Amino acid sequence: MPDSYVFSEQVGHLLRKAYQRHLAIFQQNVGDSQLTAVQFVTLCALRDHGASSLTELVKATAVDQATIRGIVERLKARELITLEPDAQDKRKVVVNLSASGAALVQQTVPCAATITELTLSNLNPAERVAVLFLLRKMIDDPQA
Repeated sequence: MPDSYVFSEQVGHLLRKAYQRHLAIFQQNVGDSQLTAVQFVTLCALRDHGASSLTELVKATAVDQATIRGIVERLKARELITLEPDAQDKRKVVVNLSASGAALVQQTVPCAATITELTLSNLNPAERVAVLFLLRKMIDDPQA
């Protein structure tokens, strides 16, 4: 039985390889060599949801708490976001998109569309619909 398990054919390995390919395409085409995919997603979440706590960013981006803290620090260092204490709870930090962060998102969105196109380039239109449908289905919580 152990011989029948081929790690390179397992879903986790294939998803990881596909994601690694996507990240390589992202870095080659993003237009800002300092911007990572997860930083871009964080900026997009702020654009879409407005001022957010770290907990809200974790929920919106599916990035863990420790990682989001580092992302926020790097985005703040580049002045792409601002941080302020929460009006109701001074222990909480509210993250907001700065003007330069909003401009970077707007400038990067066309690149992001190209990145998506390149990531899916090996698939025909029906396969693209199917893979996106199946990925969404895989991440849905059957208990919800």
